Amino acid sequence: MTIIETEATLHEAHRDNHTHRDVNGGWLRPAVFGAMDGLVSNLALMTGVAGGSVGQQTIVITGLAGLAAGAFSMAAGEYTSVASQRELVEAELDVERRELRKHPKDELEELAALYVSRGVEAGLAREVATQLSRDPEQALEIHAREELGIDPGDLPSPLVAAVSSFGAFALGALLPVLPYLLGASTMWPAVLLALVGLFACGALVAKVTARSWWFSGLRQLALGGAAAGVTYALGALFGTAIG
Repeated sequence: MTIIETEATLHEAHRDNHTHRDVNGGWLRPAVFGAMDGLVSNLALMTGVAGGSVGQQTIVITGLAGLAAGAFSMAAGEYTSVASQRELVEAELDVERRELRKHPKDELEELAALYVSRGVEAGLAREVATQLSRDPEQALEIHAREELGIDPGDLPSPLVAAVSSFGAFALGALLPVLPYLLGASTMWPAVLLALVGLFACGALVAKVTARSWWFSGLRQLALGGAAAGVTYALGALFGTAIG
């Protein structure tokens, strides 16, 4: 009785601890990319304009315009991209569905051969393939996973990707503008807040990906800072040349 309880306890501990992150979800990638892009692009845009020695009002309008334009652009791009990908996957699933209906024996042999190639004994591989093929929907799911590398029941949502991208980009792009909206009269508070935001975003991503938080934060800080520095220098150069 004690052994059974111990095994049950170990099984429950394994079940509770053996979990995985959602690597196929339609929100994580566009949200992360949107926040990073919003911070970097709007910070770079505003520093580039500031480098041209323009007024505070022009910098604020530039930042707000960059926020609106970038957020809508990111959302539209993500929706189109994910929708196109989903349509392509669904088209391939239709092809596989027709093949299963027209050539069930050939598809069964194909699945059995796949298991044999992975080390399963031929007779057992054929028996497994036969049992799995009895349910057409289950057969389609197995073939899709084995041949296409996709899960038909876990396709990303274009709407989720678009909304995630829009919100994350807007939030990231707002940070460089926020100090001006709160009364700042120079660019430095906006730059400092944006750089802190870049580090925080990088560190937060590391929590999801299990990478070192300080490395991820510093990497994003360096990339965003470099982009801001280059665009500021270009803005100053062009501003001087035009002036």
